Amino acid sequence: MALQAKGEEPGTEDRPHAAELRPAGEILRRRLVPVPVRPLDIASELLHFALVTYAVPARRLRPHISERFEIPTFEIDGHARALLSVVPFVDQDFHFLRLAPFLRFRFGQTNYRVYVVDRHSGEQVVWFFGTTLGSPLVWPARWLWRIPWHRARYEVACEYDAAARRYRRFCYRVRSRWADAEIEVEDTGAPLESPLPGFRDLEETLLVLTHPVEGYFYRLDGRLGTYSVSHPVMAPTLGRPRRLRFPLLERLAVLRPDEAASPHSILLTPRIPFHIHMPPRRCAD
Repeated sequence: MALQAKGEEPGTEDRPHAAELRPAGEILRRRLVPVPVRPLDIASELLHFALVTYAVPARRLRPHISERFEIPTFEIDGHARALLSVVPFVDQDFHFLRLAPFLRFRFGQTNYRVYVVDRHSGEQVVWFFGTTLGSPLVWPARWLWRIPWHRARYEVACEYDAAARRYRRFCYRVRSRWADAEIEVEDTGAPLESPLPGFRDLEETLLVLTHPVEGYFYRLDGRLGTYSVSHPVMAPTLGRPRRLRFPLLERLAVLRPDEAASPHSILLTPRIPFHIHMPPRRCAD
């Protein structure tokens, strides 16, 4: 159970949630069960995948997230903190599995997400502030599904040493009216083998940070939307920050400029397959 931080008001964000009552390993195994393919499902190999995670007071996040979702906190350095991640990667061979599968695309993508709990189901899920895409596919997706995707230009300079199992270089430059980003990290090459701060064990770390399968967001029309994904368990290495800059998080007042250089954790994965279960759907608040 998370502890209340000094100087913060108690609330639902400081209470244990339903997902805490089930073992993380049991939930993780359930999320690995194959999902039937739907007509508009998408497959993509995600390259140069990173999770840059920050621990922040939950009260900063509450104004941006539907009340349907609890913002759980984790005891980190003696304080109750919520977790959010910036998640950059390169979509390789992005394609619809059944609709024109011969059309394939490659582009950069960055998701901005908060780890929350759905009060309706008790499941650990993520809340998306939005996503930048380095592809014109952003326009039909916005028009058809009202999903908060935003056009961006990407410069990606990533060099992976397969023999050493670590990156020699890991760098993203993203230019977007909605969310510029600069991400330069050092790969230590050390595998994630023990729990990160705030978690009880490695399985809980993997479940919460790397394996949420449902995401929710405010659509462009203000309604609540959702979609889901499926993928294998990640085996990331640990990174260290060199240069991190996320103007969107500063603009939303969830991260101060001086905090950007001190993330809770950085996890790196050179390659992992994803299925995205489309289309997104509207749901009740």
